[in-house]
Amino acid sequence: MPESNKMRLWIVSELYYPEETSTGYYMTKIAEGLAGDADVHALCGQPTYSKRGTRAARTETHNGVEIRRVKGTTLDKNIIPFRILNMLTLGTGIFLSALRRFKKGDSVLVVTTPPTMPFVAAIASLIKGCSYTLLIHDSYPELLVAVGKTAERSFFFRLMSMANRWLYKHALKIIVVGRDMAEMTRQKTEGLDIPIVTIPNWAELESVSPANRDENPLIKELGIEDKLIFLYAGNMGHPNDIESLVEAASKLSGEAAHFVFLGAGVKRKWLEREVGKLKLSNITILDPRPRSEQQIFLNACDVAIVSLVKGMKGVSMPSRTYNALAAGKPILALTEPGSEIDLVVKENNIGWTVSPQNTDELIVSLREILERRLDLTQMPERARAAAERDFSLEDAVEAYRRVLVKDPRGS
Repeated sequence: MPESNKMRLWIVSELYYPEETSTGYYMTKIAEGLAGDADVHALCGQPTYSKRGTRAARTETHNGVEIRRVKGTTLDKNIIPFRILNMLTLGTGIFLSALRRFKKGDSVLVVTTPPTMPFVAAIASLIKGCSYTLLIHDSYPELLVAVGKTAERSFFFRLMSMANRWLYKHALKIIVVGRDMAEMTRQKTEGLDIPIVTIPNWAELESVSPANRDENPLIKELGIEDKLIFLYAGNMGHPNDIESLVEAASKLSGEAAHFVFLGAGVKRKWLEREVGKLKLSNITILDPRPRSEQQIFLNACDVAIVSLVKGMKGVSMPSRTYNALAAGKPILALTEPGSEIDLVVKENNIGWTVSPQNTDELIVSLREILERRLDLTQMPERARAAAERDFSLEDAVEAYRRVLVKDPRGS
């Protein structure tokens, strides 16, 4: 099909290539996967996460996608005033660029990171006569309630809920990444008759696979070959229940369990202080490592940990889950019953789920895992099989192709 006859699709996201942090990685792969079917353009900011400090070109074409990066501050996101300033400057830049470049009839896919981005893209789309599809990675304001930043009865919660109703009302479709998120979104859009489509994120099956534990260089470097290793790899943010893990580790001190925390985030400093204060020799804290090293660090454990605080059911689905499955790792999930993580673990019989912020229940599960150490041989096979069957890049891109290109007006 000639380029001029292809639909023009804009991917609007704070993060995009060369950013490797989850949202940037996923939005880049979606855009590139659709580049053969549509005239795809990315509208984004400069890297602010794993590639913060990198100054990418204002305009370039990468893997068939024309990228336009706008100016904006890239201050430390873990400092709240800096994060707000980043959102304001980025939002202004995205809005002005969208007004200049969007054309009537264009399609727009915008992700809910940061929470102001969908409103910026929606207003620009409506002004320019474009249709927009909303991709929900995190559901607001519910996330803010879960992390204790607001309350359901607050004026802010009601105001943001009203704003969301407007956002949903004008959307062509809504895409969510989990079944629990679909249920929550149906409740929030009741009466609006907006199609809601569930498309899970995916595992990097080509670059992450099960590997022999005995040959893992990170395990050897840490000198923990004789331990049962639990790995928490990813952001240590407000939505993550780090506190229960540390309390449980302190109760298991002296037993054959070792906990490795690899990543950064607002709770990292607290974790470091707590480990030092309690003198926990069974916890190792490591700096974030690039995506290119996932094959090593994801295989540097016996069990992968995914943890969320209370109130996160229907709000978010940690993408780290999928690559843990790709590496064939059983999962210990701190999550609420009926959440997407809970469903994935139980449906595939690949681990354990524990209620968030329930240390006693967590310790029981940890001791059960220690006792069953020699019985964990089948879970890795089931985990990898689940990743290959249900969470491939090809299936995800085909789902986006169907929703955005093949049948953009359908349900």
